[in-house]
Amino acid sequence: MAGAPKRQDTRKFFENLSGAGKCIAVLTSGGDAQGMNAAVRAVVRMGIYVGAKVYFIHEGYQGMVDGGDNIKEATWESVSSMLQVGGTVIGSARCKEFRTHEGRLKAAHNLVQRSITNLCVIGGDGSLTGANLFREEWSGLLTELQQQGLIDEEAAQKNSALHIVGMVGSIDNDFCGTDMTIGTDSALHRIIEVVDAIMTTAQSHQRTFVLEVMGRHCGYLALVSALACGADWVFIPEMPPEDGWEDSMCQKLSESRSRGSRLNIIIVAEGAIDRQGQPITSDFLVVRCLGFDTRVTILGHVQRGGTPSAFDRILASRMGVEAVLALLEASANTPACVVSLVGNQAVRLPLMECVQMVKVQKAMDEKKFEEAVRLRGRYFSSGISRGCWNTWLGCICLRFFCIFRLFLSVSAALRHPQSSFNVAVLNVGAPAAGMNAAVRSAVRVGITEGHKMFAVNDGFEGFYKGQIKEIKWGDVGGWTGQGGSLLGTKRTLPGKHLDKIAEQIRIHNINALLVIGGFEAYVGLLELSAARDKYTELCVPMVMVPATVSNNIPGSDLSIGSDTALNAITDTCDRIKQSASGTKRRVFIIETMGGYCGYLATVGGLAAGADTVYIYEEAFDIRDLQANVEHLTQKMKTSIQRGLVLRNENCNENFTTDFIYQLYSEEGRGTFDCRKNILGHMQQGGAPSPFDRNFGTKVAAKAMQWITRTLKDSYKGGRVFANSEDTACLLGMRRRALVFQPVSQLRDETDFVHRIPKEQWWLKLRPLMKILAKYKTSYDVSDSGQLEHVTRFRAKESNTTATI
Repeated sequence: MAGAPKRQDTRKFFENLSGAGKCIAVLTSGGDAQGMNAAVRAVVRMGIYVGAKVYFIHEGYQGMVDGGDNIKEATWESVSSMLQVGGTVIGSARCKEFRTHEGRLKAAHNLVQRSITNLCVIGGDGSLTGANLFREEWSGLLTELQQQGLIDEEAAQKNSALHIVGMVGSIDNDFCGTDMTIGTDSALHRIIEVVDAIMTTAQSHQRTFVLEVMGRHCGYLALVSALACGADWVFIPEMPPEDGWEDSMCQKLSESRSRGSRLNIIIVAEGAIDRQGQPITSDFLVVRCLGFDTRVTILGHVQRGGTPSAFDRILASRMGVEAVLALLEASANTPACVVSLVGNQAVRLPLMECVQMVKVQKAMDEKKFEEAVRLRGRYFSSGISRGCWNTWLGCICLRFFCIFRLFLSVSAALRHPQSSFNVAVLNVGAPAAGMNAAVRSAVRVGITEGHKMFAVNDGFEGFYKGQIKEIKWGDVGGWTGQGGSLLGTKRTLPGKHLDKIAEQIRIHNINALLVIGGFEAYVGLLELSAARDKYTELCVPMVMVPATVSNNIPGSDLSIGSDTALNAITDTCDRIKQSASGTKRRVFIIETMGGYCGYLATVGGLAAGADTVYIYEEAFDIRDLQANVEHLTQKMKTSIQRGLVLRNENCNENFTTDFIYQLYSEEGRGTFDCRKNILGHMQQGGAPSPFDRNFGTKVAAKAMQWITRTLKDSYKGGRVFANSEDTACLLGMRRRALVFQPVSQLRDETDFVHRIPKEQWWLKLRPLMKILAKYKTSYDVSDSGQLEHVTRFRAKESNTTATI
């Protein structure tokens, strides 16, 4: 039977954690955010799975205070078809009464009546702070209720401890301690969709557009959307522009037009201010853009609406499950915690420690803007994860934010001291959305660093054929939002053409290589580095940036392009399920790409709410298929109307998509009917998602910074000579940081036959997906968050691997 061999299981599981006899309540509070429903669904289903009673608290804290029908027991089916819905279906409200002692006393009485002592709060820092105050007052509130005769002593003892776990739901991404909050990625999707649409009309009429986005006190959405769309200027509250910015901005816009640009985009956060604390409004900017036909678009609540992105669904689902685990493990002395995302890992942090770190407004009021940026956390300031504008500029920290206006102009780039180094950039393998953003970033950062940049068309094939030419600043304008590969990319490996490639390197005096691509790029870099002994021309710094929808590159948890593919899968699954609305019960069999790597199928299945996902890495046989059909048949006999089965294209040579379709059709006869769909290359197409644009921009910038350092270290005797293993690296995301790893050291981690890493982090998500689909399974809690502290998340330089 085809399939990967089963490995010995040495993991730690959570079977000893039981929710029997416990009651968990979940509520959403404050402003709504896309993905909240996914978090609610995960809390409910994980809570029921472990044997606890789970309650909805409708309308946030107001529903807790009012009680009655606002607090209802949840069932498994009550959260079906909720995953793809934006906002929060259990409602959210701002409650003044809960801020009073009397209001909290009523809320405590309503919880005690239902024996609820575990509270999962999804909201912003205000909502979470209120929950922590409620917990601190809990014993006093019970005493008061007992004195008033509303509860007896037995009830007070039985409910003596209140456990709180928070999840941050906020589109502003303004909470310290987590890289991303639930809803932020979806809000970026809404912004980028609007910007991409506006660019076409702006170009038609040669207009300047000012877009105002949300962010009264936090400029994250403005900053990252400006990075993702290649805006000409951006204003954020935390970093006001220097005095005289009006003239600098107009000069920048004029320079852009003189180079042939037909449009300008300015993005301003609604809370943007100048150095004197005066607001910078979109209307004010229209007045200042003298000589330009200017229009204003205020996005408003569009940013809160719409379907949650794949990232937000996965993030919320992981956080919801982790929140239930945290509640199960909590003792009377456990402080209230918040479930956060650091790098690619879910962690638990003391709630109040995070809240106390969020003192940004105080720093801004005191005009300590660098301090305000630092307090936003590492995601905002250092660019370890997705959204730092300054990684595009080759800077490490946002304190250099203001000089990006200089880097954005050609004249400034030309004024930068020339390094005399030539750097070539090429795409290799299948196209992936975000490749062009990475190339643009590499070219502009390289020019800023003083290098002469060369573009290689059509990958290694174009390299040995001499399809190499200098690429300049303006040549990559507008590339960020373009899908595919504008340089051209092919799967050709360099091994058979090393002599010709060495000749081209000598002809063009190439001093360093940046390879952006998939598994062929990885193998190609291995071949180039292995041939250094024979060809001295190959003794130059080489670095690879993973870019493939399959996310199958050893040494990196994430690849450029995979997020766009996941969103394509998720959106298609949503539409396919909706197509069955109003019909009889139906199951859809959907085939995804990925080769032998089941990442897209598994993570796409988690985001789309799949019932079963078949992948190569987890071997299955006919008995498993029969059990899956029976399980789905039983679910279909309830109120559930639709089923979703995903199959990775190479999961099994015998159990094809047609076979599985026919099996489900036959075995489900009389209960449900089936349809099948092969998604194909639509997963590689389309405009890149905000994540892929920013991830590509950031990692390419980091790669160029590494190239600059390595070139300087390798320059001796009037030439560049680099032949050590640490001068041929792959830049990848590993858990909490971006790490440069010698490709030669990754060889042992690779299954070259099936083109996948031997160990893949996302396999730990499969039990989570099965639990949410109502399967009994074991869930690995080896990486489950132990309570940590905010100050621990500082990445450090390593002697063996350079950590960003």
